[in-house]
Amino acid sequence: MMESLLGFVGLALAAMLPLACSHAGGPPAAEPGFVPGLGEIMSATQMRHLKLWYAGRAGNWPLASYEIDELEEGFADAVRFHPTHKDSPRPLTELVPQFTAGPIRALRSAVDHRSQTEFAAAHDALTQGCNGCHAAAGFSFNVVKRPTANPYSNQEFAPR
Repeated sequence: MMESLLGFVGLALAAMLPLACSHAGGPPAAEPGFVPGLGEIMSATQMRHLKLWYAGRAGNWPLASYEIDELEEGFADAVRFHPTHKDSPRPLTELVPQFTAGPIRALRSAVDHRSQTEFAAAHDALTQGCNGCHAAAGFSFNVVKRPTANPYSNQEFAPR
């Protein structure tokens, strides 16, 4: 058994030797990483926007806070991976923070205060911010609104 294992290891090393020698002049070239499209990032953002609404309306403040964090990460990814977009007259590096930073701060405050009234106003401000950003980028045909139906029947939004 040990002999066959040593034989296998030897064969594996022998097979790898040409690969190791081919990189003798330096490290191998880095493979390009996956870059999500702006549409994929915005689809995830739309899901987070919806989940945030239902978490906040249910008073599940830890889940609402988590969704705010995820929204911020998505906005950061949009700016990092797509600093400019198609024929937008202004770069996303300017537009996204301009239209989302204030509403995100207001959402965090609403969650900290556990205020349904503040939360609804802040969520509506974020929705308006998204639409303002879309319009400023030349995508006013993409209109976001307050969710009216929950497609996530497999998630409990009420706090435990």
